[in-house]
Amino acid sequence: MRHFVIVGVLVVLVAVLTYAGLNSIGLMPVEASAQSVPIDWLWNLDVRVISFLFALIVVPITYSLIAFRRRKGDTTDAEHIEGNTPLEITWTVVPLIVVLIFAYLGAYTLAEIRVVDPSAAEIKVRAIQWAWSFQYPEGFTSKELHLPVNKQVVLKMESSDVIHSFWVPEFRIKQDVVPGRITEYRVTPILVGSYMARCAELCGASHAYMQAPVIVSSQADYDAWIASQKALAAAAAQTPAGRGEQLANTIGCRGCHTIDGSKLVGPSWQGLYGSPVTLSDGTTITANDAYLIESIANPSIKIVKGFETTTAMPKFDLTDAQIQDLVAYLATLK
Repeated sequence: MRHFVIVGVLVVLVAVLTYAGLNSIGLMPVEASAQSVPIDWLWNLDVRVISFLFALIVVPITYSLIAFRRRKGDTTDAEHIEGNTPLEITWTVVPLIVVLIFAYLGAYTLAEIRVVDPSAAEIKVRAIQWAWSFQYPEGFTSKELHLPVNKQVVLKMESSDVIHSFWVPEFRIKQDVVPGRITEYRVTPILVGSYMARCAELCGASHAYMQAPVIVSSQADYDAWIASQKALAAAAAQTPAGRGEQLANTIGCRGCHTIDGSKLVGPSWQGLYGSPVTLSDGTTITANDAYLIESIANPSIKIVKGFETTTAMPKFDLTDAQIQDLVAYLATLK
């Protein structure tokens, strides 16, 4: 009986210390959505049960190795134990019950985070190697996702190339984005702040760069941002350069090309128009209209030196007018 008491006390102590240690690490970021609350509750329950099971297995084994080790001078054979049917039934039935309970809790939590709000606003999301674009109901596109706090939003997501996965760690939910089909992502932000959406599915050489800002704001600030973007979009649509900028954001050009001179997947667009460009074969040409039009329509014909090993730029089904708009936009990036 003494051994059972000691082991019991040690199991409780190790379980508490294990849970406290795991909890102190801060495995989860802040809860920023209504969906994150039940997910974190289930996660914490998992960690508590796992901590107890860890202690229940490790402590008796470790204690037995120490307390019942062969003593010096002991040459007797150990007692052979054939089995213990009640014990074997117990350690089969009890884990089965625990698994079934967690299966029920998991299904209940999944149903809870998928509750549909009929009044939820709808934002279209397009994924492309290696960028996100967000089209709002008001008719404009942005490379940032803006959401109102305490309002459910449904993201209708589609991929232009390979499988991606939309993930905001603070929201807890992750949803695959698949070519040829539309997937839904429902979220109700509950905490004002700035976050980062990431691609959580390996999608190519620049997978790590596939991020997008997520801004949760008050309803008033959200409405003001929507109004300002509508005005900017309306004004931009009146000029070729403005239309080109909108198109670049829509089809994900900024996922590979920066406008501040920094190097990403492809050459920066800053100061590109009219400047000399060294190609992979050593020749130098001027980035004029003809070169830019050719490079947009057939990206693999003339590769810029230093970018030979990067993933090839995909071809876009663009009209001549759209290509001209893109060139006009590039001409403004001095």
